[in-house]
Amino acid sequence: MNTLQVGATLPEFSVTDQDGNVRKHTDYHNQKLVVFFYPKANTPGCTAEACDLRDHYAELQAAGYALLGVSADSEKKQKNFATKYDFPFPLLADEDKAVIEAFGVWGPKKFMGREFDGIHRKTFVFDASGVCERVIDKVKTKQHAAQILEG
Repeated sequence: MNTLQVGATLPEFSVTDQDGNVRKHTDYHNQKLVVFFYPKANTPGCTAEACDLRDHYAELQAAGYALLGVSADSEKKQKNFATKYDFPFPLLADEDKAVIEAFGVWGPKKFMGREFDGIHRKTFVFDASGVCERVIDKVKTKQHAAQILEG
């Protein structure tokens, strides 16, 4: 797994969100951006993380951040997740894992003694010029907005 590092530039991407809208890296030109990766929509940890970001969305916006959530779920699953919890930010349906692999968050994981390949829960914070300022490896799902804002 070759994870994007601090100092790297925002990778190019073009993928649909939960509403079928195409989202591109260029949409966030001259804007601070938080890209958070989560393993699977509607699972307990992913729900806690996304709901914390939703609950603190106004603070994140006031700090100048746009948010993008990314998983390998389908548009339909992302739409259900976004609708169920009323998320104000787009969720990318990266089914072919192009964005996931560009950021280097796909790789071996262990869960309950089992090893498998999957998405690592990581968050990347970019400045307005598209340079990665921070990589949050140890995401606290219930305090994730605070982790981003205190950086």
